[in-house]
Amino acid sequence: MSDVTLPFWGYRKAMPMHKIVRLEGEGNYTMFHFSDGTRLMVSLTLKKMASRLAPGVFARPHKKNIVNLMYLDEAHPNRHQLTVQLTNGDRIDVSRRKASLFFQQLEGFQQKVQTLTD
Repeated sequence: MSDVTLPFWGYRKAMPMHKIVRLEGEGNYTMFHFSDGTRLMVSLTLKKMASRLAPGVFARPHKKNIVNLMYLDEAHPNRHQLTVQLTNGDRIDVSRRKASLFFQQLEGFQQKVQTLTD
């Protein structure tokens, strides 16, 4: 994966995509959560950031979150709400409307990983 260029205090900063665990939308801002525990807020919407990310590696389980499937630990099906847990311990809700597409993306990602390891 390549880097993603983010606006940061009047200049642009390249950040490696493989270090992004998840993105969280907060109005017109997006909070990046990185694998080393650091966070960075940028003044772009989650929708704009989604178009800059690697397709097939990042999935949107909920309108407020985009997750990096490389950091997905497990899914927790519940009668009322489905959640996924990331390797950093974050739990993210999967909306009912996006669940089908999210799991299709997850299955496609797992197949790509499987072919790379064979």
